[in-house]
Amino acid sequence: MMGDTHIGPTNLASRTVAVQGTKLHFHEAGVGETLVLLHGGGPGASGWSNFGGNVAALAEQFHVVVPDQPGYGLADKPEFDGDYWTFAARCIADLLSSLGVEKAHFVGNSMGGGTTVRLALDRPDCIDRMILMGPAGVSVNVVTPHPSEGLKILSSFYDAPGPSRDRMAAFIRMMVFDPAMVTDELITERLEAAMDPDARAGALRAVRSIMSSPDAELWRHLHEVQHETLLVWGRDDRVVPMDGGLFALQRMPNADLHVFSRCGHWAQAERRDEFNRLAIDFFTR
Repeated sequence: MMGDTHIGPTNLASRTVAVQGTKLHFHEAGVGETLVLLHGGGPGASGWSNFGGNVAALAEQFHVVVPDQPGYGLADKPEFDGDYWTFAARCIADLLSSLGVEKAHFVGNSMGGGTTVRLALDRPDCIDRMILMGPAGVSVNVVTPHPSEGLKILSSFYDAPGPSRDRMAAFIRMMVFDPAMVTDELITERLEAAMDPDARAGALRAVRSIMSSPDAELWRHLHEVQHETLLVWGRDDRVVPMDGGLFALQRMPNADLHVFSRCGHWAQAERRDEFNRLAIDFFTR
């Protein structure tokens, strides 16, 4: 069952769909081959918070679908069996089916990269090409310590005494290379989203599953992923360090690696125009 709310005159729509017994929310724009953008898992995250700045450019070339993964944004925050990525991948596969899409391109950032790889393993027919951008669960740090500095901050965000503006500012600073990206507006937006009790429960459920489940160690199965893949990293990523990309590059039989200098974990935001051009070229070549 779907509910549709159209936003303005720009072919952008906000929609919901029932999948795996839960409600999934997504934004949709453009026509052509389908491109799914899957967000990361930081506090206050959603599809639009990660990729809102990329949709207009990408929708000139593709039918762009930007879901809120389960536990985030306007999606339901359900309990689930097994590991988070397996559940999220099933939800995304059902979303594609509800849209009548047999196969799509994917961009997976951080936690969304893990969902993308899980989908590639479980339902390889659903994916054409994919970009994995600082993907969680996919890399093994070759030089840098594990857990990374960024993962420590992310996983402890809700610890006592609880979320605060200072904690959110520290989290966002960890995500980016350029301190100018850390604006009061962004801090306020993300903190308000993170403070919602349901959002807190959903994020904690997802992160704890990913941190504790052996099934979340997707790097063990990278050699099975045959899809044409572009690995994208920020050289200065302090959450999923770039040296882990070398591990993924070696393990994946059809992967290339692109590294942005002076860039952290949010390449799609810090190097937006270059990232958009890179993605369009990769998915259309």
